[in-house]
Amino acid sequence: MMALLGLFALSPVLLIVAILVRIKLGSPVIFKQPRPGLNEEIFTLYKFRTMTDKHDENGDLLPDELRLTSFGKLLRSTSLDELPELWNI
Repeated sequence: MMALLGLFALSPVLLIVAILVRIKLGSPVIFKQPRPGLNEEIFTLYKFRTMTDKHDENGDLLPDELRLTSFGKLLRSTSLDELPELWNI
């Protein structure tokens, strides 16, 4: 119930961050990844995207440090990229 209240209270912030991610990094706005949780049960982690999906000339993804944008660094340093994790609570 508290997570739902948190989502509601933070919805303006979530919307603003989502719009900025869409403008600066494109789609998808949300990064999702399967992760092991309690008792090794797999769950889907949701975060705002902080990296580009740029590839090198061979079609391989560039290293993380080259794909992380200054906007992404700001989101990470303020933990705003983790707000969608409220869905997991």
